[in-house]
Amino acid sequence: MDTQALLDRIREAAPEARAEAGAATDQPTLYVTREALEDVCLSLRDAPGLRFDFLVDITAVDWFPRDPRFEIVYHLASLGSRGAGAPASNVAQRLRLKVRVPGADPRAPTVAAVWPAAAWAEREVFDLFGIVFDGHGDLRRILMPDDWDGHPLRKDYPVQIRKAAKTEQPLQLSPEQFAANVRGEREG
Repeated sequence: MDTQALLDRIREAAPEARAEAGAATDQPTLYVTREALEDVCLSLRDAPGLRFDFLVDITAVDWFPRDPRFEIVYHLASLGSRGAGAPASNVAQRLRLKVRVPGADPRAPTVAAVWPAAAWAEREVFDLFGIVFDGHGDLRRILMPDDWDGHPLRKDYPVQIRKAAKTEQPLQLSPEQFAANVRGEREG
């Protein structure tokens, strides 16, 4: 299915959603507003003939100093026909969905209710770019230490930062203590 056909299907399934085609050479690319993101994602997942039920990845791009500064990029896949009753046109396809997000208000709704796997990827985007996903149930750092300042994939992030890592020291046991622990586990 080409980009225009996908765009028509989305407009049919979610008429109030604003969507537009984006330039792409490898797979169809669509832009949607962040206000329409949830409706469009539900339509992409549930509409017959679309069935983009596999969220491959979520990432972001920082276009600093341009505004809108960020783009959240969703890579989706429809895995094709689901049995003998599926329409012949329902073949495997891929889609790139993008959402522009202003730098002054880096927020977007979560899509974890549509694709539960989005929760981890949204945490990664939050951690590295500082984009907040409204409605996310557990939005906290996932890659950087909890006490890290800033978001390292932003273009204005200071790359020459010097910060000692806060790591815990490994537990040091003598051979006798180790043997006593092993004996205690066997007996207990």
